[in-house]
Amino acid sequence: MLIIGITGTLGAGKGTIVDFLVREKGFRHFSVRGFISEEIVRRGLAVNRDSMVLVANDLRATHSPSYIVDCLYEEASATGTSCIIESIRTPGEVVSLKAKGNFYLLAVDADPRTRFTRISQRQSETDLISYDTFIENEAREMNSDNPNHQNLRKCIEMADFIFNNDGSVSELEKTVETVIDKIEDAGQNGYDKTS
Repeated sequence: MLIIGITGTLGAGKGTIVDFLVREKGFRHFSVRGFISEEIVRRGLAVNRDSMVLVANDLRATHSPSYIVDCLYEEASATGTSCIIESIRTPGEVVSLKAKGNFYLLAVDADPRTRFTRISQRQSETDLISYDTFIENEAREMNSDNPNHQNLRKCIEMADFIFNNDGSVSELEKTVETVIDKIEDAGQNGYDKTS
């Protein structure tokens, strides 16, 4: 059983990697975004990026910086199969998951204009924004000294493997497949970061 985490910038291709691992490698998918969205609905708030950040930060401050992914890890472990946890956003989440063993963090990034075009095309409730708002949202989530807040830059630095996704979907999938095959073949930790 292998647990993979995904981090990365907005619209970089986290969902593309998840879809590939589910479709081609038989992974089960667990979503931080889905977990937070359910809590937003329970609280009677609008499901948008502001609510996502507010509720996620509140859950982490109330419980622990790794609370959300710890809950998802428990669900994933109970399946007994390889799983992927999407949208790791705080260093505390990375530290907690790596301490559990048999966990690898993948990170993905791409050019900001390319990423904005992608999120505009997917039309989800959190993505109906201008380019300026997109850049502002990303800036808010890139760095923080607060362990309960998003720090994507640090999470990307902590990744075991880093992918640049300025190319095609098939190029990204081939790169991901190569990495997953290496991890599965080795059956142990210790790989250096790659790009």
